[in-house]
Amino acid sequence: MIKQAPALQVNGIQKSFGGVPVLHSVSFDVPSGHVTALAGENGAGKSTLMKIISGQITADAGVVTLFGQTLEQGNPILSRRSGVSIVPQELSPYPDLTIYENLFVGREIRNRIGLLNHSEMQKQARQMLEIFGLDLNPKIKMNRLSVAATQLVEITKATSWGARILLLDEPTSAIPDREVDQLYKVVRTLRKQNVAMIYTTHRMVEIQELADSVVVLRDGNLALNVPIKEADESKIVHSMVGRDLEKLTSAKINVSAKKRIEISNLQLDKKSEPISFDIAQGEILGLGGLIGAGRTEIVESIFGIRKARSGIVIIDGIEVNIGSPSQSIKAGVAFVPEDRKGAGLVLSRSVVDNASLPHIREFSRSGWVNFGARNNAINKAVKAVNLRSRGLSQLVGTLSGGNQQKIVLARWLTQDVKLLILDEPTRGVDVGARSEIYSIIRKLASEGMSVLLVSSDMPELIGMSHRVLVIRSGGIAGELNRTELNRDDAQIKIFEFASGQEKEDINV
Repeated sequence: MIKQAPALQVNGIQKSFGGVPVLHSVSFDVPSGHVTALAGENGAGKSTLMKIISGQITADAGVVTLFGQTLEQGNPILSRRSGVSIVPQELSPYPDLTIYENLFVGREIRNRIGLLNHSEMQKQARQMLEIFGLDLNPKIKMNRLSVAATQLVEITKATSWGARILLLDEPTSAIPDREVDQLYKVVRTLRKQNVAMIYTTHRMVEIQELADSVVVLRDGNLALNVPIKEADESKIVHSMVGRDLEKLTSAKINVSAKKRIEISNLQLDKKSEPISFDIAQGEILGLGGLIGAGRTEIVESIFGIRKARSGIVIIDGIEVNIGSPSQSIKAGVAFVPEDRKGAGLVLSRSVVDNASLPHIREFSRSGWVNFGARNNAINKAVKAVNLRSRGLSQLVGTLSGGNQQKIVLARWLTQDVKLLILDEPTRGVDVGARSEIYSIIRKLASEGMSVLLVSSDMPELIGMSHRVLVIRSGGIAGELNRTELNRDDAQIKIFEFASGQEKEDINV
């Protein structure tokens, strides 16, 4: 009996950029109807490997084989025709076109006289969406869809071209947790259709939930390639970062009895309840809750980005006027936004420009920038966060997600910060960089900085916080202290507060 070749084989792939090796003789295969999770820290070589398989770039050595046939590299059109499709992390649909127009772009259906047959394309588009259980009107424009729905339409488009190999690059990085289940269903449907998939992700829960096997890259080398049943979380993390999972956490820090921050009667709008809370010096206060509960709106109001209906902010016993971000910064409040690329960084500018962005005036005299003083201060700050870059002049857009986030943190280390607000600080960041960011946050808190942490990552919220306030509909639904957070049912309790289930239990 002749053994059937795997759907995809990667054999001895090597790649360097500017003389710097990125991939070192990487080899593995993916059978049909099989999901291989591709994991590794940012900069490990995952994206480069995906681009080689999809034909976007050419390897320096090695071959990619599809069903036993060598694939010509550096030809994305040929790769797609051969059955390879990629759904990138940064989606690029045609936003002003409808769903069905996006699905048929480049292969439009025409009638006998050459005119576009819109009704037939709509009919077939509906059938494509129904295969994956997507209840979407194909006549809706793409710009009206959520990120999750856009992701699923892009997957539908990729597979409708006859993809036998599907590459999914961080498909859940920008999707709310409540919408992830639909993506899981689509992946499982594709598995049943015998599609071979490579699924890159930083999330351990996704690897365990979806993968048949896991491949880990570390510094461009193949560090692990085993069936999922042979790879627990600790083994995967050790392969990614070269150290044990247990070493990724640090000891809890002590909290001062001194109240440093007091928020009184903060009301977002007429419908929400006024909220009041305080944060001690050196305390990490977590804000939990479901997406849309009002957590981001609360922290943006404190920083002055969003105007609240009412509220008072007191820092070290003195009421401060927080009417704008510039006033907040002067008062000692710093903010790391959820969308670091859209709101936190200028990707086309250098490390030093981004790190000094909020307080460039501090390095200026009579309108002239003291570049020496600025460079010295920023150098110390980026060293403190262990930034991995080629220097202060490197463009931020060329750095990994974890290093980009470190810059957003480092920019506040050149001045006296009393309250550091973090909105989803590790979203889209790999395990190794996440551990370093945790260490930075804890170090800052141990030095007396108060931290307000918004996080949808439950282990992060519970593990990092001294206390957690659970937000629902803009108000405080519940609070858990450190003792309660140490309990096994802490995650369940947070969800009950966030969803309102505790009220239902009381009324029964």
